[in-house]
Amino acid sequence: MTQKEKLLLFILACINFTHIIDFMIMMPLGPQLMKIFDISPRQFGFVVSAYGLSAGISGFLSAFFVDNYDRKVVLFAYTGFVIGTLACGIAPTYEILILARLVAGVFGGLIGAQVLSIVADTFEYERRATAMGFVTTAFSLASVIGIPAGLFLAGKFGWHSPFLVVGGLGIAVIFMIYCFVPRLDNHLKNRHPKDSPFTVITDITRNPNQLRALSLSTIIMLGHFSIIPYISPTLVANVGFSQDNIFLIYFVGGLLTIFSAPMVGKLADRKGKYRIFVIFALLSMIPIFLITNMFSGALWGVLVISGIFFVFSNGRLIPTQAIVSNVVSSRQRGSFMAINSSVQLFAQAIATNIGGFIIHKMPSGYLENYPYVGYFAMIMIFMSIFIAKTVKPIAQ
Repeated sequence: MTQKEKLLLFILACINFTHIIDFMIMMPLGPQLMKIFDISPRQFGFVVSAYGLSAGISGFLSAFFVDNYDRKVVLFAYTGFVIGTLACGIAPTYEILILARLVAGVFGGLIGAQVLSIVADTFEYERRATAMGFVTTAFSLASVIGIPAGLFLAGKFGWHSPFLVVGGLGIAVIFMIYCFVPRLDNHLKNRHPKDSPFTVITDITRNPNQLRALSLSTIIMLGHFSIIPYISPTLVANVGFSQDNIFLIYFVGGLLTIFSAPMVGKLADRKGKYRIFVIFALLSMIPIFLITNMFSGALWGVLVISGIFFVFSNGRLIPTQAIVSNVVSSRQRGSFMAINSSVQLFAQAIATNIGGFIIHKMPSGYLENYPYVGYFAMIMIFMSIFIAKTVKPIAQ
């Protein structure tokens, strides 16, 4: 890997780092936000899903034009995202917070697809999972550094402060994108000049392989995000886990995946993407069952189970990203990945609301029915194994 490639991956990881913190910080803030705004699990689920809904819509619409531009369009998207994040930091009420999340989502919906497209355009398929693993470490660093720091700031200065800090970091990242991300326009060469903007949709609907790839993304997100937003609220309300220790869940899980993510990427490149995906998909069902049926708030037990959950869940996502990225040519990849990102965000929003509808808050504060959410998540993951088997990479 050259120095330029390493610098590019570092900047993409920084984009993901701030992007992920902005999205993830809402979930551990759940107990605090539910108390401050006096809202139900269903209303909290809507705050989380508001971002996904607007991001899904904008990501879908971007598919009609994004491949007409240099990949550096990520600079525009990221700038808008930072503005939306800062707006969250000054939101005084529940309703305005939802509005700010919608704004952040409109631009955030453009970011994920562009980051994956840049990686896919820069690294050939044989090296792609390794590159994906490197960029994915941003999730780990966000968990180890970003979430604990954000919760500390929220505890000291109020829940607004994490968004203001992330927005400030985002300004520095904007500068790095502007100065160091090169033009990435190879996909513009040899384009058909008369392609309709709706060609991306017709191409997907006529291509069973691409449809299966989108189905794989959907099913995985339905399983993943039906449980994640409610881990912190149920641990605090149901098993007596201290809210002050919530950050440790993300710290330990992120610390483990810093080491596991690059290893999984290399394994997937050497042993086969699908094979590694299946192994981690099956293994991830174990901590999902344990988390959603937690009966003790003992610190060591929660950290062991949640740490395993982070490693196994992250392990199945890395090969999935590599598999999905290679069902289209470079010429169409930006549009397809925008659609894929949109589908994932819609699935996340739907999954979050599914969890919110299943879980009920009792007068005592106990959140019941979380185990049923876990069973739903495991069914989705089991289904994804069969769908992933049918997704085939194309020759580039």
